[in-house]
Amino acid sequence: MAPYHTPVLLEESITGLNIRPDGIYVDLTYGGGGHSNAILQRLKTGKLIAFDQDEDVLSQVVSHPAFTLRIQNYRYLKNNLDFLQISRVNGILADLGVSSHQFDESDRGFTFRNDAPLDMRMNQLGDLSAADVINRYPQQKLIRIFREFAEIKHPEKFVDAIIFSREKVPLKTSGALADLVRGFFPGKFQNKILARIFQALRIEVNHELDSLREMLQQTVEVLEPGGRLVVIAYHSLEDRLVKNFMKFGRFDQPNDLLGRGYEKPFQVITKKVITPSAEEVRRNPRARSAKLRIAEKI
Repeated sequence: MAPYHTPVLLEESITGLNIRPDGIYVDLTYGGGGHSNAILQRLKTGKLIAFDQDEDVLSQVVSHPAFTLRIQNYRYLKNNLDFLQISRVNGILADLGVSSHQFDESDRGFTFRNDAPLDMRMNQLGDLSAADVINRYPQQKLIRIFREFAEIKHPEKFVDAIIFSREKVPLKTSGALADLVRGFFPGKFQNKILARIFQALRIEVNHELDSLREMLQQTVEVLEPGGRLVVIAYHSLEDRLVKNFMKFGRFDQPNDLLGRGYEKPFQVITKKVITPSAEEVRRNPRARSAKLRIAEKI
């Protein structure tokens, strides 16, 4: 049986947290519990609070007196810490993206490699599915999504094909969408572009970039001075937000890169982004695009 989720850059990210045995830590993306278990092994009197919006993770919950799991989107980080009467923490870890379990579950629709319902909801109680986006969004909104989130410069032709097709029969499965779009991108880059199209839908369905911005802004308030923020990103859109926020405390690069006129909340620890070794990618091909960044609260 395939593992629920294989943690990426495990040793590097745990080392980056600089864990104190008596500290309070947050794992914002529990998944299969790989990172959480590694944190718990290093705690003595400390605490770990984990988040995941997918109720499927309840089958993977670790039993440990120092551990608390919140079935919540990490955009509600501070609200949940307030509820637990925790004002500051010593480290925060976020392994962004989709878990192996979500990719492997055939009925979740996260990949074009299986023919499954166009779902893509990380929170299965969410109102918006990928089928809703494909079949209900107006033309210009679909163009914007694929241009911004898939970084495809000219998506107009395949969006027109989506509009034409859905007027006859709604597009309900990942296979139907992939078959429709595939013809617009012949050649060796076809699968890579299809992956970006599905990525764009997933980002829209789960409001991923908005959630990431909200979460990052809250880390400034909840991290103790000297506390570590450790983030693993998988595509350029989220990695760019993380990089700029760690470096500048904002999501775009300021005009004055010397730092005049704004206050930087973090000191960047990883001057060069950390990526998986060739051996890790061999063992876990889904790790190949991972980028790890570490910053310390000033």
